[in-house]
Amino acid sequence: MTTILVTGGTGTLGRQVTERLRSAGHDVRVLSRHTEPYAVDLREGGDALDTAVTGVDTIVHCATAPRGDEQAARNLITAARGAGVGHFVYISIVGVDRVPFPYYKVKLAVERLVEESGLGWTVLRATQFHDLLFKLFQGLSKPPVVLLPARVKDQPVEVAEVAERLAELAQGAPAGRVDDMGGPEVRTLESLAHSYLRAAGRRRPVVKVPLRGEAYRAFRAGGHLTPEHAVGKGTFEDFLAARYAKGGRQGG
Repeated sequence: MTTILVTGGTGTLGRQVTERLRSAGHDVRVLSRHTEPYAVDLREGGDALDTAVTGVDTIVHCATAPRGDEQAARNLITAARGAGVGHFVYISIVGVDRVPFPYYKVKLAVERLVEESGLGWTVLRATQFHDLLFKLFQGLSKPPVVLLPARVKDQPVEVAEVAERLAELAQGAPAGRVDDMGGPEVRTLESLAHSYLRAAGRRRPVVKVPLRGEAYRAFRAGGHLTPEHAVGKGTFEDFLAARYAKGGRQGG
């Protein structure tokens, strides 16, 4: 039995990674800011973090925040080196090296920290989760008109499938940068928005707005897509059907 620490283990992805690793018979420690016995703010580090990683064989780093991800990674890597952790698995995003979006720049910086850590490491880049698009369209459809960036496509993937892949990687040997993982379809944001609106029972006109800037041009060019690795099975419509089958259209 292997002892595995999952950071962000109560989040959308981390929770599912934890479930799969436990089902496989591993001793899994869930690290988050508010969950005992391993309640740790990675941005601060300290004795609590050292305790959490002591005796750990593998770390799966799923935790992320709007700010402080680089410092959190530095603290986690330092603690992992001190504890003799053998394998550090990191989930990143497709296109972090091609799209100059601020959050992507941070994810790329963390990738480099992992690669230069001296630890055995594995990095998986995935496209956006269905959950993220759902929340995006949920917010954009509150006004009478849905405004979308023009000529941008996406390739959403089911989070459960990414969790399955991460759990598989965590149970193997360090593999370096593995193949990207993308959803089954490259779709226009407009078509995805219309699917959401139909499922949610909302009638809104969709207006495509041209934007400016390097990041927008990179998104428009498809820098965040990986059509050659469209390995996901679940479509956005599958996600929506499951979502509304569980909870109806409240909050849609």
